[in-house]
Amino acid sequence: MKKQLDPNEQEELLELVRTRFENNMNRHKKAKWESVLAKLKSDPAKLWSLHQMEITGGEPDLVSLGKEQGEHLFVDCSKESPKGRRSVCYDQAALESRKKHKPDHSALGMAEDMGVELLTQEEYINLQKFGEFDTTTSSWVITPDDIRKKGGAIFGDFRYGKVFIYHNGADSYYGARGFRACLRV
Repeated sequence: MKKQLDPNEQEELLELVRTRFENNMNRHKKAKWESVLAKLKSDPAKLWSLHQMEITGGEPDLVSLGKEQGEHLFVDCSKESPKGRRSVCYDQAALESRKKHKPDHSALGMAEDMGVELLTQEEYINLQKFGEFDTTTSSWVITPDDIRKKGGAIFGDFRYGKVFIYHNGADSYYGARGFRACLRV
């Protein structure tokens, strides 16, 4: 599978991301587009992953979530969990454990294919400081090993003006549950 954009796709993506960046400065107050652009252009695989986030409905934007200085973090900023990444169970083990009505993919498997990561609980909660995300959907987040070993997985949503983190069987999947990705650049 080709993991590099052709020049036209690259320019279209960069223009779209630049416009989103400029229209949402509250998400990245100290960032300079020139610095972000240089990092993106220096790594074609990251550009390809960013494109995967975009074409699956994520509307990725640079977001400051309190991580390391100098690291740019692109996060899905679509109002609801990205449409192209819904109806997935949590991971490959959960997918394999389903005997009937298997979903097409798992959140962790799809993220790996895209070259991105799921948000952590902390990142998901911090994202909500920049808007109300997942008011009618929910998104899988990275599940601690102790919960996963017991068959569970966790997800978050935003209801009643609050962020909620819940649990479910890792093999569950719903039309309104997907995952939000992040890409470290």
